[in-house]
Amino acid sequence: MRPHVIIYTDGGASPNPGLGGWAAILYSPAHDKEREIYGGEHDTTNNRMELTAAIKALEALKTPCDVDLHTDSSYLQNAFVKRWLYNWKRKGWKTSTGGDVLNRDLWERLDELTHIHGVKWHWVKGHSGDERNNRCDELVHIARNEL
Repeated sequence: MRPHVIIYTDGGASPNPGLGGWAAILYSPAHDKEREIYGGEHDTTNNRMELTAAIKALEALKTPCDVDLHTDSSYLQNAFVKRWLYNWKRKGWKTSTGGDVLNRDLWERLDELTHIHGVKWHWVKGHSGDERNNRCDELVHIARNEL
């Protein structure tokens, strides 16, 4: 049986595009241990930071895990739940309207990681009182301020 990990992620840029930050909280219920990770980038976008947060969180796992990943980004969640990512790949990385998929490099890396880990995607409303989502938002601001 694979370890179970609960992950919360967030990302943002201000202005958009502009200074960006990403953050993740990784929680192991079996060990009751929590780890926070975060970072930032210059000249980036909200969506790139949301994707980066999920990537960095999954990359931080040392072994294949069963993951409950919580995000306030419907863009990120819908790519998996509504199978947008599958359709983009099937269409040669084209959107439903025929345009190029933005952030393809990050989507490809995230796709690789979701084949290593069993990820269940959960959407959480941002700024709604969810403790870990709120903490991720705080870490995003810390990351941006450290740039």
